[in-house]
Amino acid sequence: MSSRTVPRYPIYVPSKGRYQYERALTVRFLMREEVPFHVVVEPTEHDAYAALVGEERVLILDRSDGGLLYARNWIRDHSEAAGFDRHWQLDDNIRQVHRLYRGERIPCDAAPAFAVVEDFTDRYENIGISGMNYHMFGIKGSPPFRVNVHVYSCTLINNRMPYRWRRVYNDDTDLCLQVLAGGLCTVAINAFLAEKITTMVIPGGNTDDLYQDDGRLRMARSLERDWPGVVTTDRRFQRPQHVVRNAWRKFDTPLRLRPGLSLDDFAGGPDEYGLSLTAIKPVRSPSLRRLIETEPEG
Repeated sequence: MSSRTVPRYPIYVPSKGRYQYERALTVRFLMREEVPFHVVVEPTEHDAYAALVGEERVLILDRSDGGLLYARNWIRDHSEAAGFDRHWQLDDNIRQVHRLYRGERIPCDAAPAFAVVEDFTDRYENIGISGMNYHMFGIKGSPPFRVNVHVYSCTLINNRMPYRWRRVYNDDTDLCLQVLAGGLCTVAINAFLAEKITTMVIPGGNTDDLYQDDGRLRMARSLERDWPGVVTTDRRFQRPQHVVRNAWRKFDTPLRLRPGLSLDDFAGGPDEYGLSLTAIKPVRSPSLRRLIETEPEG
């Protein structure tokens, strides 16, 4: 792995109750990919996480009753104190990263994917949140990125913006709406996708704290009260769900390149960041097999 493809912003994984090998999806995939990270845990779970990932990768919160909201803001403070302009926050139920390449979602090395998102984001002066879109939303025909939409679960946060996590429920949606209402942009990258396990499938995390009983309804109603006229409560997939509907498209702030940059500076053709298409096991998909057979060398 070249130094050029190692993420330059710190990666944090707030986690709770997922120190068991079979539950610890995000930290396992990051270790497998040799991507540097820190898992952020409550004091009572320090030993269990250290046994899984190693003491050097564990950061301990200063309290055990703050929940995810406290952990997220603690992480931002930690990254700011270390002098970083941005930092990553990843949910703890991400299995791997894919590249959306010529209409196919293909597992890829994670480090270059993080580096691409960082380089793209740093070209602009008004991005508050960027990150990889969900694997399920990366479909054939998707543009490489979308501006001013929701960005969840695999996010690169601008430490210079004044907006912070402030809600126990739907903290990620609320933060995106704060950023957009404040005149900054959000960017969901489709060129690289995070394969995240569906909420409430793996025990631990927010599953135990927020989603039980009528938790999903309380979450949706809380966000609706915070953003009247923007958020409504509906039923999706046989359960209560907050719905932003068409409100996202009302945010139309354009991206602004940093002073001194021009789109002409990036007109030299695509940069593959060292990635190449390689079959590492027998390929069953006919379309992917054709893609590999027709892929130019180099």
